[in-house]
Amino acid sequence: MRRPILIGIAGGTGSGKTTAALEVKSHFQQERVVIIHHDNYYRDLSHLPFEKRARINYDHPDAFETTLLLQHLDVLRGRGVIAAPIYDYELHRRRRETREQGPADIILLEGILVLENEELRRQMDIRIFIDEDADERFMRRLVRDVRDRQRSVESIVDQYRGTVKPMFQQFVEPSKRYADLIIPHGGHNRVALDLLVVKMRDLLRTMHPTSVGQG
Repeated sequence: MRRPILIGIAGGTGSGKTTAALEVKSHFQQERVVIIHHDNYYRDLSHLPFEKRARINYDHPDAFETTLLLQHLDVLRGRGVIAAPIYDYELHRRRRETREQGPADIILLEGILVLENEELRRQMDIRIFIDEDADERFMRRLVRDVRDRQRSVESIVDQYRGTVKPMFQQFVEPSKRYADLIIPHGGHNRVALDLLVVKMRDLLRTMHPTSVGQG
């Protein structure tokens, strides 16, 4: 039996990575599809005071515990089950509870820097970069952080100027060159996502020749 398919979905903050992952997942109702959010693998800094945690550059590769993520991907690709961490964005630390995920036929790994890391790239069967206009990405982030993370507009703007935009230019955008497919407008680009789904079904047929969903 073929190992699970791993698809990396990268792109800037607010580009539509999660929307794209959910749209892809919706086409595979009969298969076991796991979505892994790279953000949940931020290093556990609960030992630091809140003020210090709030000042961490969360858009730099060093902010992630990628070693743990790689271990979990190994387990999932071996048809196992993981206890995935859950990150609390308001408190800037991991929650005590975890989320059981797996086993999987398809693993969708989404995050701003999943194509930046060479070890992660080597694990992937398909590499996707979601491209979106910078103003649109910023507006989506602004709305999300005010609505879902109870942050002030001033703190969001300061963070965007101080770390988000510079890190995008230094690490995220250059990782586009590693993508097999660059998709503009993320989850709203139905044509590109439909082509991706066709490719995934083709790969799945090598795993389960008689059980690939058609819807």
